Amino acid sequence: MRYPKAKVSTFLGGSMLAVSLSLAAPYAVASEDVEVTFASPPWPGVTVKTTIASMLLGHLGYETSQQEVSVAIAYEALETGDVDAFLAAWLPNQQALYRQYVEKGSVLDLGGNVEGGQIGLVVPRYVAEAGVTSAEDLDKQEFSERFGRTIYSIEAGSGASEILNQGVEDDIYGIGDWALSETSTPGMLSAIDNAIDREEWVVFHAWNPHWMNIEYDVVYLDDPEGMWGDDGGRTEIRTLMNPGFSDAHPNIRRFLDQLAFTADDQSAMIRGFSYEERSPEAVAHDWVNCHPQRIREFVEGVTTREGEAAWSALQEAFSFSDA
Repeated sequence: MRYPKAKVSTFLGGSMLAVSLSLAAPYAVASEDVEVTFASPPWPGVTVKTTIASMLLGHLGYETSQQEVSVAIAYEALETGDVDAFLAAWLPNQQALYRQYVEKGSVLDLGGNVEGGQIGLVVPRYVAEAGVTSAEDLDKQEFSERFGRTIYSIEAGSGASEILNQGVEDDIYGIGDWALSETSTPGMLSAIDNAIDREEWVVFHAWNPHWMNIEYDVVYLDDPEGMWGDDGGRTEIRTLMNPGFSDAHPNIRRFLDQLAFTADDQSAMIRGFSYEERSPEAVAHDWVNCHPQRIREFVEGVTTREGEAAWSALQEAFSFSDA
């Protein structure tokens, strides 16, 4: 198995961590070297999802690498061509950056790669069953004191923090006199874990995909005022490419255009990598082996770098049957 070298970038320099993936298939040899460089922020779900894409492309004869970067740098690097693809354009969280680059045509949007994403406030199911199903219920007299008039959230300065602080400032849902407990994601989840163990009333910021949606039985609160966006907190996670690379490599573009997961898929990936602390390669390999029909859909009409049918190559690589 070959170990492809990381792509060298004059723009990225030494400020990014290049993570080369040893995923190239042994049979694919072509005269033209084609390396696909992914931008990947240090988020567990994106890490595993990008590893799956890289693993499959490797078995089709392409070299791949990942550049671990911030979201803002990912967009800029896509524009300049220092990276080729980005599987983590999370909207509406990144709306300002997305519009800046996509609307002027310097970054190409291939569409969503995760279905069923959501952000918002959640409560444990036992709280929802007691009558709290909408954010409008939070400040009702019979409920507010049971929450200690506190909303738990992640880091100050995050997109969620800005939304919640604006909500307090504007007194949306009557939370103008509520406290925000803002900490790291692990810190917030530790507090939530303890509260749920004791069946205490708690409300906190959540998002899907994430392993919390598997480990905790929670209910997303209705958001009639649109605090979390115009579509009730529904989110999209989209695939972006450098337009020049896309035009030059339509086979890779087709594969990435067809690469799509559910929020449950990605939550399970995050659980395996982040919660169970397994390697992204192990989680990716297990997911691929358990979903041959999905893999077949990813590579419909796609070929290896040498022009052979992609599905045949992957059948051989992973011992998939014809079923």
